Amino acid sequence: MHFSIPYTQELNEGNGSTFIGYNVYINGVFHCTVRYKQLHNLNEQLKKEFGSDSIPPFPPKKLLPLTAGQLEERRVLLEKYIQIVGQDGKLVSSEILTGFLLSAQQETICQKKEDVNLDIYVTNNYQMSIRVSTIHRTEQVLSKTLKQISLSLDFIQYFSLYLIKLENTGDMVVLRKLSDFESPYMTQQAVQGANRIMLRKSYWDKAFDKELMKDPIALNLLYLQTLADIERGWIITTKENRSHLEQLQDKFAKREYIEYAQRLKYYGFLQFGLCYCDYPYARTGVQISIGNEELNMRILGPSKLVKEGVFKVTRMRCWRITAPNDKLPSNIEDDSHSNSIYSNTKSRMELSFEYLMSKDKLHLITISSDQAILMSVCLQSLVDELLMKKNGFKKKSVESNKGKRPYMKRDGSYQFVSIDSIYMDSAEESDGESINDFQEPFSIKKLQEKFSSVSFKSGREIIENHVFEGIGDDDL
Repeated sequence: MHFSIPYTQELNEGNGSTFIGYNVYINGVFHCTVRYKQLHNLNEQLKKEFGSDSIPPFPPKKLLPLTAGQLEERRVLLEKYIQIVGQDGKLVSSEILTGFLLSAQQETICQKKEDVNLDIYVTNNYQMSIRVSTIHRTEQVLSKTLKQISLSLDFIQYFSLYLIKLENTGDMVVLRKLSDFESPYMTQQAVQGANRIMLRKSYWDKAFDKELMKDPIALNLLYLQTLADIERGWIITTKENRSHLEQLQDKFAKREYIEYAQRLKYYGFLQFGLCYCDYPYARTGVQISIGNEELNMRILGPSKLVKEGVFKVTRMRCWRITAPNDKLPSNIEDDSHSNSIYSNTKSRMELSFEYLMSKDKLHLITISSDQAILMSVCLQSLVDELLMKKNGFKKKSVESNKGKRPYMKRDGSYQFVSIDSIYMDSAEESDGESINDFQEPFSIKKLQEKFSSVSFKSGREIIENHVFEGIGDDDL
């Protein structure tokens, strides 16, 4: 999970005094605004649960008001702290952190608890209306979605909810995979622009397809996604392939259709928008796809594919996300593809990874894309799946801990929440309204401006690749 605190802001506390709010972005998108004392309380809970030795150092308290320089120093230290927490699987999946982030999102948006209809789409654009609470977390909404289509919750570990947008051209752009620390309803309400929540499979290894094909409903979902990926060109087909697939489709031979598609190029890959790379030369226009334990790079020429590069995830020593300080060179406008490939360069981030080209030879490769953080998240999930297969597949549980934990609000008061019901449980808030009552709350309009990619002020978050450690000479 990619955390950042790119900037702070001064907010009115409601009684004439002000406080500093730290704006937390997760996977490149604004999530919430919290105070230092809230993060300090979170740190204390994590230390109590996991022990001080398992938690990174937390910036100390100060007795006197902070100067501008000290405030910036604290922002940087808090960002470093939460980034380290975000790279620890044990901490980031804990109910303490999940409950904190859910509650902070609700407090920031000033969202009251109520039941609403939430539209969920499957890959053939079929729309379902799911009755959910505005504060339901992602796994709760996913569970309700599977129940709506009568799919056993035994399959919940194979599916996820994704936030996507459809371009005017009909192309689909995956914005992000929704995580359990957020409410799909609140996230969708705050994200700028037209978007949809879509149900898609969430694994990379096509061997897991066999499990889905045992159930008729899961089989149908997999079939519809395969159909859609072929239609939008994410899976490469020849004229002969198309003809055979159409025959299988006419026979409603769903299993055979999927098994044939599994042999085609880029089956099970996630495709990203056009971007540029510094390999094999500067400002190379590329099409990135991730899947099958690799990052695939197609170098785009004026008309047809020029060259293809394959980078195995097992040979990436590490990767990191950065924000380029400089604009693209001015002569990039001379490129005939600049309008389609290099549009919106201001919002583009950089994904850099060290790749083992040959024995004892590492090469740094940098990709510039407004989907760079999503690429990083996909690489991490590929690594997680590889480690999971190595250590044994653990079934995802839909049971939740009913215990309640304290959440410190911005005004210093507490409420007790569980990740099942991120909701107030105190006498002072028994009216069921918003969990804060600040005179200057965030509005949805303001949040829409924040829920977008952001440039980071400083630092680099380096993600070490643990499957790289086991690479040997036979893998080269």
